[in-house]
Amino acid sequence: MTEKVVNITVPVKADILLSLKETKDEFVADLLYSTALTLFRKGKLSLGKAAELAGYDRLGFIEKLQKEKEFIFDYTEEEINEIFEDSEKLP
Repeated sequence: MTEKVVNITVPVKADILLSLKETKDEFVADLLYSTALTLFRKGKLSLGKAAELAGYDRLGFIEKLQKEKEFIFDYTEEEINEIFEDSEKLP
């Protein structure tokens, strides 16, 4: 079964991209990530769906959040590291 994709156009002035020193693709990736994170924080998207919107798999999204010091769980850094270590042991 093929999932339906909806294309959304957002006009952005070129000088905004110049100010950010980003390409169109970089800006779109940042926009999707920020939107996914916001919707996740508001409880509108699950972690998995937020990862999908941002263009990541679930673990990749969690790793990006961790690198950017975004706390999504009420776990300590040590507990999160243990979770990742445990996940690496899975077949």
